[in-house]
Amino acid sequence: MLEWKSNRRILIGISGGISAYKIPEIVRVIRKGGNDVEVIMTKAATSFVTPLTLSTLTGRRTWLEEDFLSDEQGWKIPHISLADWAQAFLVAPATANVLRRAALGEADTLLGATMLATRAPVIIFPAMNVHMWEHPATQRHVSMARDMGYIVIPPEEGELACGYEGKGRLPENEVILEVLWNTLSPKKDLAGKKILVTAGPTREFMDPVRFISNPSSGKMGYAVAKTAWYRGAEVTLIKGPTCIKPPYGVKVVNVTTAEEMYRAVMDECEKADIIVKSAAVGDYKFATVFEQKIKREGKGSLQVTLEENPDIAAEVGRRKRDGQILIGFAAESHELLENAASKLKKKNMDMIVANDITAKGSGFESDTNSVTVICKNGRMVKLAGTKEDVAWGLWDVVESEFPA
Repeated sequence: MLEWKSNRRILIGISGGISAYKIPEIVRVIRKGGNDVEVIMTKAATSFVTPLTLSTLTGRRTWLEEDFLSDEQGWKIPHISLADWAQAFLVAPATANVLRRAALGEADTLLGATMLATRAPVIIFPAMNVHMWEHPATQRHVSMARDMGYIVIPPEEGELACGYEGKGRLPENEVILEVLWNTLSPKKDLAGKKILVTAGPTREFMDPVRFISNPSSGKMGYAVAKTAWYRGAEVTLIKGPTCIKPPYGVKVVNVTTAEEMYRAVMDECEKADIIVKSAAVGDYKFATVFEQKIKREGKGSLQVTLEENPDIAAEVGRRKRDGQILIGFAAESHELLENAASKLKKKNMDMIVANDITAKGSGFESDTNSVTVICKNGRMVKLAGTKEDVAWGLWDVVESEFPA
């Protein structure tokens, strides 16, 4: 986990939607990461999840509407102390009523007054019946809230608790958490930049059921894309077949073969300010692809002919325009730095990430990595940790090498 995802102060407001039952798990994950959490619940929210549950998870009292102006707790002015304490204010689920309060600046409840008083970023996740969400009044309140600087994340489509199908579901917990981390990111140096990342393996089919590929999981490329989004970039991720879900917040283009990845990259690369080639693209494909499954038939052996796939990185390097940055990855099993430096020069890259795939805790399928970043000017930087740590460090190197 990135260092800045710990020791943060997160305030969570829960209102009376049935998806309130999902919030304790979000609290648990945030707390597990070493962060402090305070919770405000509306009276209706307590019908769906108990204050005791939240207090057990946070290790703190849960603030209720009766604490707003009560003799027992009102003297603490909780809507001010909580507003000042928070580094981010997450409101989930936000009912249509809470959304209205935010838009109109109504301060007649503890939740509403705290939203009005805080100067921390406020992230609102509306969840409600599809007709309520689509109502002009609700949409007007969304627009008003955004105009005032609130971050309003639209609900997802799907089956709703009321039996309807449509837009109104609270997003998955991982989406809520990713938006939170994006909001809290300490760097936004990539704001306004368009970044293209390739990730994962490619597959080259011999027949409908057999193919050659490699063990790439896509984790490193996904981390590069996600951390670029954290830092404010508009990210396009071109990915081969993987078993993990792509990161939230980026445009995803799915491909299978090296030829498909080549065409996708050529379509997108002209628009990109920075291109990161972290995919493990197959160098070869079958010269002949059989339409039907090849039968064994007691032959004892099978000879096939392979031919080269297009070299995507080399073609991007050839087409690279002034000011465009190309970053490559070199997954090597021997002579790591020599092979990576040669690839950097040959393919007109500005930077290359040298990765020893034989090292323990590094390379394919691992959650950690240890790499050496080689810059065009000869500078070398070693990075190690989780793949997210390494990706964040890579963007730090980019920031130092290309400060503009």
